[in-house]
Amino acid sequence: MSATESVTVLIVDDHPIMRKGLRDVLEGSGRFAVVGEAGDGEEALRAAVELKPQVVVMDVIMPRVDGIDACRELMALLPDTRVIMLTVAPQEDAVIDAIAAGATGYLEKYAPPEELVTAVLDVAAGRLNVPDEAVKRVFAMLQGQQPMASRKPLERLTAIERETLTYFASGTPYGEIARHRGISVVTVRNTLYRIQDKLGIETKPELVIWAVRNGLVDDIVVGIDEQ
Repeated sequence: MSATESVTVLIVDDHPIMRKGLRDVLEGSGRFAVVGEAGDGEEALRAAVELKPQVVVMDVIMPRVDGIDACRELMALLPDTRVIMLTVAPQEDAVIDAIAAGATGYLEKYAPPEELVTAVLDVAAGRLNVPDEAVKRVFAMLQGQQPMASRKPLERLTAIERETLTYFASGTPYGEIARHRGISVVTVRNTLYRIQDKLGIETKPELVIWAVRNGLVDDIVVGIDEQ
């Protein structure tokens, strides 16, 4: 993306006033082209497939299909599209769910306009944009909990499975994992399902928690702590 090229954005929120505010901020910066809007996750999926935006800015809590589920489906359909999840407050469970679903950005809904602009530019450039304080709380919460009943020895996973899980737990979208490993997005998803089956873990958020507790993302935790 060149410095003068506009980033295409799809805005998803069930409140028209919020959508207008987001549009005004993004278009007012001169860096973005808002190509569409949607009022819930179901509409967002249809619009994203049609418009193929570079970035989707999406509310977490919406009717019919919420933002987390929509993000998960969107990553399967358009793995190169980046997603920023918006929320009233960065709650730990929501951060984990958003990252596990494939979001590469997470922002408080009423953050200053300049933070929104920076976040969208960051994820459009392929960078993870999650508030430091939210990430610290997530990892502190995970490290402080007792081991999960489903926890199994790390040695049960193959080297390829460990690598895939490490990328996934670090918030890397399916498309980027696939490109790194030279495989398809479907193979990435199947690998994660196989890992879940091996470990007896039912959900993707629990898989992220397991990876953190088993030291697969220790480098990320250290990097955060040093900031």
